[in-house]
Amino acid sequence: MRLVLSSLVAAVGLLYGLAHAAPEPSASPVSDIRDSGFVYCVSGQVNTFNPQKAGSGLIVDTLADQLYDRLLEVDPYTYRLVPELAERWEVLDNGATYRFFLRNGVAFQKTAWFTPTRPLNADDVVFTFQRIFNRHHPWHAVNGSSFPYFDSLQFADTVESVRKLDNRTVEFRLTRPDASFLWHLATHYASVMSAEYAAELTKTDREELLDRQPVGTGPYQLSEYRSGQYIRLQRHSRFWRGQPLMPQVVVDLGSGGTGRLSRLLTGECDVLAWPAASQLSILRDDPRLRLTLRPGMNIAYLAFNTNKAPLNNPAVRHALALAINNERLMQSIYYGTAETAASILPRASWAYDSEAKITEYDPAKAREQLKSLGVENLSLQLWVPTSSQAWNPSPLKMAELIQADMAHIGVKVTIMPVEGRFQEARLMDMNHDMTLAGWATDSNDPDSFFRPLLSCAAISSQTNYAHWCNRQFDNVLLKALSSQQLASRIDAYDEAQHILASELPVLPLASSLRLQAYRYDMKGLVLSPFGNASFAGVSREKEEGQKP
Repeated sequence: MRLVLSSLVAAVGLLYGLAHAAPEPSASPVSDIRDSGFVYCVSGQVNTFNPQKAGSGLIVDTLADQLYDRLLEVDPYTYRLVPELAERWEVLDNGATYRFFLRNGVAFQKTAWFTPTRPLNADDVVFTFQRIFNRHHPWHAVNGSSFPYFDSLQFADTVESVRKLDNRTVEFRLTRPDASFLWHLATHYASVMSAEYAAELTKTDREELLDRQPVGTGPYQLSEYRSGQYIRLQRHSRFWRGQPLMPQVVVDLGSGGTGRLSRLLTGECDVLAWPAASQLSILRDDPRLRLTLRPGMNIAYLAFNTNKAPLNNPAVRHALALAINNERLMQSIYYGTAETAASILPRASWAYDSEAKITEYDPAKAREQLKSLGVENLSLQLWVPTSSQAWNPSPLKMAELIQADMAHIGVKVTIMPVEGRFQEARLMDMNHDMTLAGWATDSNDPDSFFRPLLSCAAISSQTNYAHWCNRQFDNVLLKALSSQQLASRIDAYDEAQHILASELPVLPLASSLRLQAYRYDMKGLVLSPFGNASFAGVSREKEEGQKP
């Protein structure tokens, strides 16, 4: 409970600080945008501008790729690791040592609150990761000591050292080989921060601003922020890949699903992130709009609280799963933009178990099994996020369908809507019975699904909503990391999926396509299976007769 409370206090304090993160905004976020940028409309909230401190959400899905860079990235078309801040890397000691050779001349952003005096070097990489992995580092506890993604992977116990070999070379030494390590460093949770900026904040005793007033090396920098309304990003003119094409981007947070669609149709929004699947026919039929669909590395699932009776009994969980009409969920929620999930891994993953079976729909069998288990007159609370997600466009509607399915087998389900920054803290107090959740990652390694969602360590890092801890499962995951051989890792992950199918701490529901709608004149938008890509190459096509 202490961890949950401290995390919640830190989140609220961080959010309060964000209101002062940038200069006061102008009267309208779109008053001058048509000639100098574009408006990106998305639902969501910002609790921090540091993706390392987030479990998911807008900072990870959209903003991180604009503000920051990583050592490596995943190519959205080939799914391969490619260089970003690191020009190249070496894997030594059978995967227990990793050495990175940094790119030369990468400039940090010059903002209203910080002016850099040098380009990126090894000190920045060492600072970034020592803060995350070293519990005794002076910056580790600033704004709370939680780094949810890496905490769920137990990297504080896995990384023995991060050290500077010279200005452009950094070496990570691990306590044991880990074949997934490079992939985790390619996620947005591994965004590189400025050590020089941190040192300046330390001099004035304002360390907490590192996560509220961001400084990165990415293509855009924070210019203005108004909580619940919009974020204005300004072009980073010294971006190492070349100057971004658009001077500014407004990320509009101010309207819900139908409101955002209306604004796209009227031209107030140029891009609509995650449109509802029910809106596809409108989007497809309008000649002023374009629509992009890509397979997504995501999963929507129902998590059972395995710490509470009778849900601590796998047989009860299996019986409840039989009651859910997944085909109806596909038709009513996704409208053909998702496939029914048989595993916590999306089908696009190289470790997906092709023999995995989708849970059958059999309410009569569900009633019979619950009766045989002595479970009658069962009442459950289903906790549900209120905003649309990449993996679930209509969580509340899905909850209502599950509620109706459960009523058919005599189980009363009460829906408990949970909003924004309070969701994780309230789910981790262990009072819920079930929750609709999901996960998306910008890594193609299966470890990015298994450990953050279902490892024992992920309970304390607040990403394991099932509160399920199975040592056999954890040991299988460690076995998968110990080998650089793909075949050995696939065998281990097959075993892990079989354990999950038997124990059913979570019921996989759907793996969704990623959707993005935009105005016809927008060019250069890249929709990645792993999250939103950089806006650096986005431009607006000039109409005939318009001055360039």
